[in-house]
Order: sequence, then C-alpha cells, then structure tokens
Amino acid sequence: MASGCKIGPSILNSNLANLGAECVWMLDSGADSLHLDVMDRHFVPNITFGHPVQLGQDPFFDMHMMVSRPEQWVKPMAVAGANQYTFHLEATENPGALIKDIRENGKKVGLAIKPGTTVEYLAPWANQIDMALVMTVEPGFGGQTFMEDMMPKAGANMIVSGSAIMRSEDPRAVINLLRNVCSEAAQKRSLDR
Repeated sequence: MASGCKIGPSILNSNLANLGAECVWMLDSGADSLHLDVMDRHFVPNITFGHPVQLGQDPFFDMHMMVSRPEQWVKPMAVAGANQYTFHLEATENPGALIKDIRENGKKVGLAIKPGTTVEYLAPWANQIDMALVMTVEPGFGGQTFMEDMMPKAGANMIVSGSAIMRSEDPRAVINLLRNVCSEAAQKRSLDR
C-alpha cells in the first residue's frame, strides 16, 4: 500500500453482479485496499456476503465483521483470503482472546467501535491492534450521512468510504480528495502538538 493516508473503498455499494470488475476499477482509481462489510443480520439488521467469497492474494482486503460472535469467522475468513480481520468491540466478551486467534491465523487485527461507544474503550487494546475503526455512521447500512460529531474521537490515517466513492462517476477524484483532506488534517495535528 502507498505511504501516507490510505483510502479503502467499501465495496458494499458496488455492483455485486460485477464485483471483480468493480474491485479492479477501485484499485485502478487509486484505492490502497478494499473494505468488505460483512453483516450477519444479528449484530446489524442487514446481511451481506461472507467467507464463500474467495478474495485472492491482492490487494489488501480488510474484512469489517459486523457480526455477533466474531470468534467463529476468523478461520473461514483467513482461508478466504482476508488480510485484516476487523471486529466490533461491542460484539465480543473477550477481545484479547479474539485478537490472539486472529494473529495465530496470520492476519492483521482491526478493532471497530460504533458511534455510541466512546474511544476510551479502545485504549486497553491499542498496543495489540493494527487499526482502530471509529465508525462515523451506524453499522449495518450503506449510503448513510457522515456523522461529523465523530471527528473529535480520533485522528485518521485510513479512510473507509462506501457510496461516496462507489457511486461516483469519478472515483479517482473522490479518492484523491479524501486522501488530501486526511493528509492535511494529519499535518495540522502534528503542527498543533
């Protein structure tokens, strides 16, 4: 992946009948990775694709597991080709054991929180994860309005966006805009320190 701020389009809003071509289009438009929103209709009210979708080796695939009992899907997602397994802190009673299992399956660890969960809940796990995902929409539905009041929770060096990129006629322009905004914010944060 490129250095600096990274952009990972969520393919939830892609044309699923043409998923392979949509993924290539996003990568050709400058995406650093692809974000797959996996929903089980228990943790969130919708259902999407799961481990039967074979991912291959490239690019970097982040599986955002919006599921109850995320422990049961680590191995199947690893076999399917996931590079990172991102689970919700709210969905498990033992985050430490789940982090260990993900690592033992050779994958990076992402830890997500819903908008209503304070960022302090991430603190005990910060040194054990590769990415913290601070949701700026309620999990479970694509195409929601960005919740600006989530911005103070954490600085970002990775942006996941679904419909803004996937439904754009010029995804490269949207990816570049997001990357520039993210990079400018990071520079401002470093100057403010």
